[in-house]
Amino acid sequence: MDIIFLLLSFFAILGAVCMVLSHQPVHSALSLILTIIALAGLFALLSASFLFMVQIIVYAGAIITLFIFIIMFLNVKEANLPKEPNKNMTLFFGIIGLLPLNYLILKALYMMPSKQLVLAHDGFGDIKNLGMELFEKWLLPFELISILLLVALIGAVVYGRKEEV
Repeated sequence: MDIIFLLLSFFAILGAVCMVLSHQPVHSALSLILTIIALAGLFALLSASFLFMVQIIVYAGAIITLFIFIIMFLNVKEANLPKEPNKNMTLFFGIIGLLPLNYLILKALYMMPSKQLVLAHDGFGDIKNLGMELFEKWLLPFELISILLLVALIGAVVYGRKEEV
């Protein structure tokens, strides 16, 4: 079990790093798929079946496929991509700038009292309870976020459309 966790964590971090460092948008999207699938595996290890299914079906299956479709639809050429001469230096300084925050998070984590781990109860990860909570209390924010994503998608297509001469 620990080896599977370490392997999935490695692939999640590898996909995230490749996504940030890749210059081609399609390669970044494919690296994001690797990260999402690895995170889905981590959710499966936690017995969170709903989050596992959402990661695979919604994110890796639908949203990233839509991203790749839009990237290919826009047909971005290498010459049209922005030049990023200081990208690696910016990433390096960003990592150095986040090190104090990471130190504080790890320090707070180690100062927490340790507790015995208990197995989840029988209803843990049940989709029915989550669905009732989502559609009773969180329906409006859920729908507003979907509209926001749709508007952002339309804006990206309009912004990326080439002017016809």
